[in-house]
Amino acid sequence: MPDSNERLVPRLRLKAGHAIALGPGKAQLLELIQQHRSISAAARALKMSYRRAWLLVDTMNTCFQKPLVLTATGGNQGGGAELSEEGLKVLMLYRQYEKAVAERPELVELATLLRDKPAP
Repeated sequence: MPDSNERLVPRLRLKAGHAIALGPGKAQLLELIQQHRSISAAARALKMSYRRAWLLVDTMNTCFQKPLVLTATGGNQGGGAELSEEGLKVLMLYRQYEKAVAERPELVELATLLRDKPAP
């Protein structure tokens, strides 16, 4: 039986048609965009290319009714990005959903059925 401190961690992905509208990586990207106020800085923090981060943002903005990330182009003031009200709400709801699933009794029971030492 797994150590009582060890838990199963669900990785939730929300699909909209064939696209993944939101998942753990995109949620982390949203948090870092809000923290750094920049897609490029968030991408660097995740060790991913700006292009990859931009494509993920574009997918999220396309999947939801309103954009989750708002951007400002460069210039004298420099560019930047931040989460829209919708983006903040979606991120909060996603994190609440993750927490609720992680606390489900079924997940706790599944954890008790794991081997002591899972295969590498």
